[in-house]
Amino acid sequence: MSLDEAFETELTDAMSRTAGEFPPHSADLVRRSVARGRRMRLLAAARVAGTAVAVVAVGGTLLTTGAFGGHGAGDPGRLRAGAPARSTGQSPSRAPSSVSGDEMLRTFKSLLPSGGSVSAASGTASQAGPPVVWPTAKLTYSTARGSAGLDIALTRLDPGIPADQQGEGGCLPVEVRPYDKCTTEKLPGGGVLNTTKSFTYPSSDTGQKRWYVVLTTADRVQLTVQEFAGGGEKASAGGADPLLSIAQLTSIVRSPAWDKAISALPTPEKTPSTTRTTTRNRVPGARMTQVLRSHLPRGGTVSDLNADDGLIQLVYDDGHGKNMVEADAQYGMTDLLDGHMDCTGVSGHCEATTLSDGTRVKKVQGSSEKGGAAQVWMVDALYPDGRRLAVREVNSYAESAPVTRPHPALTMSQLLDIALDKHFFTS
Repeated sequence: MSLDEAFETELTDAMSRTAGEFPPHSADLVRRSVARGRRMRLLAAARVAGTAVAVVAVGGTLLTTGAFGGHGAGDPGRLRAGAPARSTGQSPSRAPSSVSGDEMLRTFKSLLPSGGSVSAASGTASQAGPPVVWPTAKLTYSTARGSAGLDIALTRLDPGIPADQQGEGGCLPVEVRPYDKCTTEKLPGGGVLNTTKSFTYPSSDTGQKRWYVVLTTADRVQLTVQEFAGGGEKASAGGADPLLSIAQLTSIVRSPAWDKAISALPTPEKTPSTTRTTTRNRVPGARMTQVLRSHLPRGGTVSDLNADDGLIQLVYDDGHGKNMVEADAQYGMTDLLDGHMDCTGVSGHCEATTLSDGTRVKKVQGSSEKGGAAQVWMVDALYPDGRRLAVREVNSYAESAPVTRPHPALTMSQLLDIALDKHFFTS
């Protein structure tokens, strides 16, 4: 064997070993993006994080997913048109031509408040594909009060996927974005406008502020404009407000000046409808909700409930402080969890046992992987037939939020009862 061949073999083996160290993703994680728009998309991120904690247990390597799946911490690669898109009389699939990056940039500049200066400006042209490329524009806007990084993008939603299961619209659950201030407004004609005040690092309520507005038209066009205070993304650690207000950002995405760019947007190829083979082994969100709520002690209140097939998150308050509870149900996890149902490499208190029927149970109590003071308690149950139910709770309404009670509300015994309840999988 040559040196090159030996190196390739060693590299392949090393990569395989490394991959084996990471917690397994849910089999259907690839969507986990939004059920209600981008909101469920975020739950997907939450589900990945939940799976990581459940598998590696609250202390090993925690996989995290950006809230928007874009660039860096919580950048949206999104944009939407809020008001209904103005019709040009031409079918979107027969757009006369693409819109150039220069055109995008000129339009963007024309909508900025007068009296400021623009630098570091660039634009991206649309392209019908494959692959489809959506038009964008990016710049730094400066006045005597300081600078702000701004960018805008236009997209057309996939015609083969329900509108509420894609894109970046909607407000994200408090469990994963505790410091966002988000509003949703339904517009005349069927459009939806979402405005959000957030932070570049959304798990913290300090540092650079990031504000964005997402406009989704009735005919499935989206425009998104976002603004970073103090310059580009991560260019500032200060807590000042961005230069442009939410109202000004809203006026940008709702401007008729984007009509030409909207009419030139390519239409993505229709994604085949989800088949039964990909949906048959998913626990309905309604059942997840019913079963989990049946285990919560009486007298408490439930808020911020977010349920998707296979995953439910809610905030439970027994009168002594808010407490996040999450349950994740999956099928066919035997091979994926091989080597992860013991306490090897787990920080915090961990117990791993096998029940008389062959069900493997791992119980973990540890600190939050997000660096805060929150405690995370988890029970992970893997049935002999590959079904898996992981339940976790945090003594706060979100893992990165301030603690709201000394300890989580449910005992480890109560979490175990939930994890071993087979009603999650049978109606």
